[in-house]
Amino acid sequence: MRFHFKIMSQLKIKIGELVDTRSISTLLALSGITMLVPFFVHLQWITGPFVNAMLIIILFILGIRSALLMCLIPSLMALAAGLLPVVLAPSVPFIMMSNAIYILCIDWIYNNFKENTNGYWWGIFVGSTIKFFFLFVSVNVVSKLVINNELTMKVAQMFSWSQLVTALIGGMIAWLVLKWLKRI
Repeated sequence: MRFHFKIMSQLKIKIGELVDTRSISTLLALSGITMLVPFFVHLQWITGPFVNAMLIIILFILGIRSALLMCLIPSLMALAAGLLPVVLAPSVPFIMMSNAIYILCIDWIYNNFKENTNGYWWGIFVGSTIKFFFLFVSVNVVSKLVINNELTMKVAQMFSWSQLVTALIGGMIAWLVLKWLKRI
Protein backbone atom coordinates (compact mmCIF):
# COMPACT_ATOMS: atom_id res chain seq x y z
CA MET A 1 0.00 0.00 0.00
CA ARG A 2 2.87 2.39 0.79
CA PHE A 3 4.47 1.58 -2.55
CA HIS A 4 1.23 2.55 -4.30
CA PHE A 5 1.12 5.95 -2.57
CA LYS A 6 4.77 6.60 -3.38
CA ILE A 7 4.20 5.90 -7.07
CA MET A 8 1.08 8.08 -7.11
CA SER A 9 2.98 10.89 -5.41
CA GLN A 10 5.81 10.68 -7.94
CA LEU A 11 3.33 10.55 -10.80
CA LYS A 12 1.58 13.65 -9.47
CA ILE A 13 4.90 15.50 -9.34
CA LYS A 14 5.82 14.46 -12.90
CA ILE A 15 2.43 15.51 -14.26
CA GLY A 16 2.73 18.83 -12.43
CA GLU A 17 6.07 19.41 -14.15
CA LEU A 18 4.60 18.68 -17.59
CA VAL A 19 1.36 20.64 -17.28
CA ASP A 20 1.46 24.40 -17.41
CA THR A 21 -1.58 25.27 -15.30
CA ARG A 22 -1.23 28.99 -16.04
CA SER A 23 -1.48 28.39 -19.79
CA ILE A 24 -4.43 26.06 -19.33
CA SER A 25 -6.19 28.60 -17.11
CA THR A 26 -5.53 31.38 -19.62
CA LEU A 27 -6.80 29.23 -22.49
CA LEU A 28 -9.95 28.34 -20.57
CA ALA A 29 -10.62 31.99 -19.70
CA LEU A 30 -10.02 33.28 -23.23
CA SER A 31 -11.93 30.44 -24.86
CA GLY A 32 -14.81 30.95 -22.44
CA ILE A 33 -15.03 34.60 -23.41
CA THR A 34 -14.75 33.74 -27.10
CA MET A 35 -17.49 31.11 -26.85
CA LEU A 36 -19.93 33.25 -24.90
CA VAL A 37 -19.96 36.34 -27.12
CA PRO A 38 -21.97 34.69 -29.96
CA PHE A 39 -24.65 33.73 -27.42
CA PHE A 40 -25.21 37.32 -26.34
CA VAL A 41 -24.28 39.36 -29.41
CA HIS A 42 -26.06 38.40 -32.63
CA LEU A 43 -24.43 40.96 -34.90
CA GLN A 44 -21.83 39.73 -37.37
CA TRP A 45 -20.14 43.15 -37.38
CA ILE A 46 -19.38 42.81 -33.66
CA THR A 47 -18.96 39.07 -33.25
CA GLY A 48 -16.76 38.61 -36.34
CA PRO A 49 -14.03 41.12 -35.41
CA PHE A 50 -14.16 40.01 -31.77
CA VAL A 51 -13.67 36.33 -32.61
CA ASN A 52 -10.90 37.08 -35.11
CA ALA A 53 -9.16 39.30 -32.56
CA MET A 54 -9.42 36.60 -29.89
CA LEU A 55 -7.93 34.00 -32.23
CA ILE A 56 -4.93 36.27 -32.84
CA ILE A 57 -4.58 37.15 -29.16
CA ILE A 58 -4.61 33.46 -28.24
CA LEU A 59 -2.01 32.84 -30.96
CA PHE A 60 0.37 35.43 -29.54
CA ILE A 61 -0.23 34.64 -25.89
CA LEU A 62 -0.56 30.84 -25.90
CA GLY A 63 0.86 29.71 -29.23
CA ILE A 64 -0.22 28.06 -32.44
CA ARG A 65 -1.67 24.86 -30.91
CA SER A 66 -4.07 26.71 -28.65
CA ALA A 67 -5.06 29.10 -31.45
CA LEU A 68 -5.75 26.22 -33.84
CA LEU A 69 -7.86 24.52 -31.17
CA MET A 70 -9.87 27.71 -30.78
CA CYS A 71 -10.42 27.88 -34.54
CA LEU A 72 -12.83 24.98 -34.16
CA ILE A 73 -15.07 26.44 -31.48
CA PRO A 74 -16.50 29.86 -32.55
CA SER A 75 -18.45 28.60 -35.57
CA LEU A 76 -20.06 25.86 -33.46
CA MET A 77 -21.05 28.47 -30.89
CA ALA A 78 -22.40 30.78 -33.61
CA LEU A 79 -24.49 27.90 -34.95
CA ALA A 80 -25.74 27.00 -31.45
CA ALA A 81 -26.52 30.66 -30.64
CA GLY A 82 -28.42 31.26 -33.87
CA LEU A 83 -25.94 33.78 -35.31
CA LEU A 84 -25.29 31.25 -38.06
CA PRO A 85 -28.53 29.93 -39.57
CA VAL A 86 -29.09 26.18 -39.20
CA VAL A 87 -29.32 25.81 -42.97
CA LEU A 88 -25.60 26.74 -43.05
CA ALA A 89 -24.55 23.88 -40.76
CA PRO A 90 -22.81 22.07 -43.67
CA SER A 91 -20.51 25.09 -44.03
CA VAL A 92 -19.22 24.90 -40.42
CA PRO A 93 -16.17 22.72 -41.29
CA PHE A 94 -15.19 25.26 -43.94
CA ILE A 95 -15.53 28.12 -41.46
CA MET A 96 -13.28 26.19 -39.07
CA MET A 97 -10.73 25.64 -41.85
CA SER A 98 -10.86 29.32 -42.85
CA ASN A 99 -10.10 30.32 -39.24
CA ALA A 100 -7.17 27.89 -39.21
CA ILE A 101 -5.89 29.30 -42.52
CA TYR A 102 -6.14 32.81 -41.05
CA ILE A 103 -4.12 31.88 -37.95
CA LEU A 104 -1.54 29.80 -39.86
CA CYS A 105 -0.90 32.66 -42.31
CA ILE A 106 -0.50 35.22 -39.54
CA ASP A 107 1.82 32.95 -37.57
CA TRP A 108 3.98 31.97 -40.53
CA ILE A 109 4.35 35.46 -41.98
CA TYR A 110 4.95 37.08 -38.58
CA ASN A 111 7.64 34.53 -37.72
CA ASN A 112 9.36 34.78 -41.12
CA PHE A 113 9.52 38.56 -41.45
CA LYS A 114 12.69 40.30 -40.37
CA GLU A 115 10.70 43.19 -38.92
CA ASN A 116 7.85 41.87 -36.78
CA THR A 117 5.62 44.94 -37.12
CA ASN A 118 5.51 44.56 -40.89
CA GLY A 119 5.22 40.80 -40.46
CA TYR A 120 2.17 41.25 -38.27
CA TRP A 121 0.37 43.53 -40.71
CA TRP A 122 1.32 41.46 -43.76
CA GLY A 123 0.14 38.38 -41.89
CA ILE A 124 -3.19 40.04 -41.12
CA PHE A 125 -3.63 41.21 -44.71
CA VAL A 126 -2.63 37.92 -46.36
CA GLY A 127 -4.43 35.79 -43.77
CA SER A 128 -7.62 37.84 -44.09
CA THR A 129 -7.53 37.72 -47.88
CA ILE A 130 -6.90 33.97 -48.11
CA LYS A 131 -9.50 33.30 -45.40
CA PHE A 132 -12.04 35.38 -47.35
CA PHE A 133 -11.37 33.66 -50.70
CA PHE A 134 -11.37 30.16 -49.20
CA LEU A 135 -14.56 30.77 -47.24
CA PHE A 136 -16.34 32.56 -50.07
CA VAL A 137 -15.62 29.83 -52.63
CA SER A 138 -16.22 26.84 -50.35
CA VAL A 139 -19.42 28.16 -48.77
CA ASN A 140 -20.81 29.15 -52.18
CA VAL A 141 -20.14 25.67 -53.54
CA VAL A 142 -21.69 24.02 -50.48
CA SER A 143 -24.68 26.35 -50.45
CA LYS A 144 -25.42 25.71 -54.13
CA LEU A 145 -25.39 21.97 -53.44
CA VAL A 146 -27.50 22.10 -50.28
CA ILE A 147 -29.61 25.26 -50.30
CA ASN A 148 -32.24 26.49 -52.72
CA ASN A 149 -31.48 29.41 -55.04
CA GLU A 150 -33.28 32.07 -52.98
CA LEU A 151 -31.16 31.43 -49.91
CA THR A 152 -27.96 31.02 -51.91
CA MET A 153 -27.79 34.76 -52.57
CA LYS A 154 -28.25 35.57 -48.88
CA VAL A 155 -25.56 33.05 -47.97
CA ALA A 156 -23.21 34.56 -50.56
CA GLN A 157 -23.73 38.00 -49.01
CA MET A 158 -23.11 36.68 -45.50
CA PHE A 159 -19.78 35.16 -46.57
CA SER A 160 -18.65 37.84 -48.98
CA TRP A 161 -16.60 40.97 -48.37
CA SER A 162 -17.86 41.25 -44.77
CA GLN A 163 -15.63 38.29 -43.88
CA LEU A 164 -12.61 40.14 -45.23
CA VAL A 165 -13.51 43.30 -43.33
CA THR A 166 -14.21 41.54 -40.02
CA ALA A 167 -10.89 39.66 -40.27
CA LEU A 168 -9.01 42.93 -40.90
CA ILE A 169 -10.81 44.72 -38.06
CA GLY A 170 -10.09 41.76 -35.78
CA GLY A 171 -6.40 42.13 -36.64
CA MET A 172 -6.52 45.82 -35.69
CA ILE A 173 -8.25 45.10 -32.39
CA ALA A 174 -5.76 42.33 -31.58
CA TRP A 175 -2.87 44.69 -32.39
CA LEU A 176 -4.11 47.21 -29.84
CA VAL A 177 -4.61 44.55 -27.16
CA LEU A 178 -1.27 42.85 -27.84
CA LYS A 179 0.55 46.20 -27.79
CA TRP A 180 -1.11 47.02 -24.48
CA LEU A 181 -0.11 43.58 -23.12
CA LYS A 182 3.41 44.10 -24.57
CA ARG A 183 3.24 40.85 -26.55
CA ILE A 184 4.23 42.49 -29.85
